Amino acid sequence: MTGVGPARLRLQVEYEGATRASGPLLVVEGVEGVGWDDLARIRLGSGEIRRGLVLEVHRDVAVVEVLEGTAGIDPGDLAVRFEGRPLEIPVGEGWMGRVWDGMGAPLDGGPPMLGSDRRPVAGAVLNPGVRDVPTEPILTGISVIDALTTLVRGQKLPLFSSAGLPHLELAAQIAAQAHVGGESFKVVVVAIGVTRTDADRLLDILEARRAGSDLAVFLDTADDPVVQRILAPRVGLTVAEHLAFELGHHVLVVMADMTSYCEAVREVSAARGEIPGRRAYPGYLYSDLASIYERCGRVRGAPGSLTQVPVLTMPAGDITHPVPDLTGYITEGQILLSADLHGQGCYPPIDVLGSLSRLMRKGVGEGRTRGDHLDIASQLVASLSRAGDVRDLSELIGTGALTDTDRRYLTFADEFAALLLTQQPDESRSIEETLDRAWTLASVLPPGELTSVSARELAEHYGGDGRAEEPADDG
Repeated sequence: MTGVGPARLRLQVEYEGATRASGPLLVVEGVEGVGWDDLARIRLGSGEIRRGLVLEVHRDVAVVEVLEGTAGIDPGDLAVRFEGRPLEIPVGEGWMGRVWDGMGAPLDGGPPMLGSDRRPVAGAVLNPGVRDVPTEPILTGISVIDALTTLVRGQKLPLFSSAGLPHLELAAQIAAQAHVGGESFKVVVVAIGVTRTDADRLLDILEARRAGSDLAVFLDTADDPVVQRILAPRVGLTVAEHLAFELGHHVLVVMADMTSYCEAVREVSAARGEIPGRRAYPGYLYSDLASIYERCGRVRGAPGSLTQVPVLTMPAGDITHPVPDLTGYITEGQILLSADLHGQGCYPPIDVLGSLSRLMRKGVGEGRTRGDHLDIASQLVASLSRAGDVRDLSELIGTGALTDTDRRYLTFADEFAALLLTQQPDESRSIEETLDRAWTLASVLPPGELTSVSARELAEHYGGDGRAEEPADDG
């Protein structure tokens, strides 16, 4: 073997047998020259081939995560070959218009993705030194999102939900309707740990966009191996990164449900015997999530962008649960779904006062959406907050004791749900229609109450009757 490099040496070494198999993990002793994240080829006694990734190496012991699981494996009757390279997938536009499993195998009956241009699925977070400030919107066609929590290209804006709420339908609607005007736009959807029924419903919603060859879907179902759940978002993001940062497309990645991903991380951590942290999740969950979320953004001087909408369910609706809590530290805002609004029949049931897009201010306005966008959005949120206070007051003193202006705020809250919040799951509204609806809603209030908009905007867009409350009503 003289003159052969270390990587070549690893490719030639095959180890007979393993010490033990536990959950998705295989422990191999007596190894040399094996590195973290190396790809392993496991040949069972039956001749079946399975793949694995090296999670940990300590001295001569390697812990291998078996991608297809360890069911049916006899540790004494196998051979493990370490490839000396990480798990890679081919990249290119051949992924688009297709349905794949969480590791990139075709599910639609088509051929596998082939290509000599390959990238490791582990990827890399964007260097802060090359990041550009996100300044352009992605419009979803959903009024309450486009008007009040605008998604900006290069942003990571999570969708927080609870069990039983239509988060998957909303995520699919965003993926089906989102656009960036006339520029090149691609969508990657990664479904993580979903049921077969949910997977079918997701594909039905996305059928039209998938037919247009600008959408790729990666499906990991609840009965797939737990390791696939960990790899699925990384495979989808590797495809998206190439489309965005090398081919120059604007790319939106929708990932649902990230809570299923975190539970898979917890399961593998438990199998490794690691010391648990909060709610039995590993202490490195924050950095693990960051390694996924920070793969999006814009690169200075490059035309493309990568935007993420991760969807996660909060166990028992607890926003302080580790998964939403840590996600909130890494991302730039949140869209929060409300069980109360869902119970009232509102779709999408978005809690506006609990939602926020921290990059919205940089992504809207003249030349992007409309010059009055930011002002009318601020006005609607402030008015909705005031309406909540008035409703609380009316429960104490009755509506008969309220001023005329206060009663208008109650009307405003009712009209908000009917005019701006509620729309059909397959309905897409233009930004012009959305902002016109916003002004129609604001015009329920007297003009003197609209203090967040300019006099020029008021003169141009206000459509109310201009009545002010009577002095007697104000006491």
